Amino acid sequence: MIRKILTAAALCAGLASPAMSDPLAKDVFGAFRSASQGPAVSLGYYSQGCGQGFVQMPESGPSWQSMRLSRNRNWGHPEMIGFLQGLSRAAQQAGWKGLYIGDISQPRGGPMTSGHASHQMGLDADIWMLPPSSLTLSPAQRESISSVSVVDSRGTGLTKYWNPGHMAILRAAARDRRVERIFTDPVVKVAMCQMEKGDRSWLRKIRPLNNHNYHFHVRLSCPKGSSCREQEAPPRGDGCAEAAEWIKNRIDPSRVKPAPPNPNYRHPRTYRLSELPSQCRTVAAAP
Repeated sequence: MIRKILTAAALCAGLASPAMSDPLAKDVFGAFRSASQGPAVSLGYYSQGCGQGFVQMPESGPSWQSMRLSRNRNWGHPEMIGFLQGLSRAAQQAGWKGLYIGDISQPRGGPMTSGHASHQMGLDADIWMLPPSSLTLSPAQRESISSVSVVDSRGTGLTKYWNPGHMAILRAAARDRRVERIFTDPVVKVAMCQMEKGDRSWLRKIRPLNNHNYHFHVRLSCPKGSSCREQEAPPRGDGCAEAAEWIKNRIDPSRVKPAPPNPNYRHPRTYRLSELPSQCRTVAAAP
């Protein structure tokens, strides 16, 4: 703990020195153990930003538990923390004990030292597909327990772990006005398209994405008072046909012409501090 605090202090102090004038942003923001002071604001973009005044999702509550505490990624904009607590109560109404909450953001957002490309503004959160069996897990148990896949190994159908609670929780999340979109496996999206017999407008926010069978990813819109670059709105319609195409392409990959690699793509972990919004430099230097 002390070593990490000293590392963060050294990085911030070194911002003024030529040798460290432009460090990797992941090294700067990955070293902080606490949020910066000031009004809560999200800055930049989901995959190229940071945040001030974040709050920490409590480790445990009456309807949730934060998982993988050693990562220190249970921080976010207050809008996100409030949303997650509310959704965990909706999960109880759907018959679950609550929710297991995965990564949100680092204390000051920014690129992470491992894993995610997004989750940088405190407005992204991963929610486990595993219905909680207990809300009194120890920190050690939360490091070792794993979620479950609701999609089979072929990637074409649901597993026995899918239950009506998943549908109710995802519907409740998508209907929240603060939610910009939700990422989940296309099999999950198609299943919900088939199950919904009433208002289908919320399905537009559910976007198919690979590697989201153990958790779903909620993304909030830019809160009032923040300075964000908004993501382009989802296409019109419920998106069900698009998700069905993803599954067809899994069954027969020859249907898809591989896209040429983007020579300009860089993972956010390669960004320098100067490549984040200018306000992030202030966030990094703040107490």
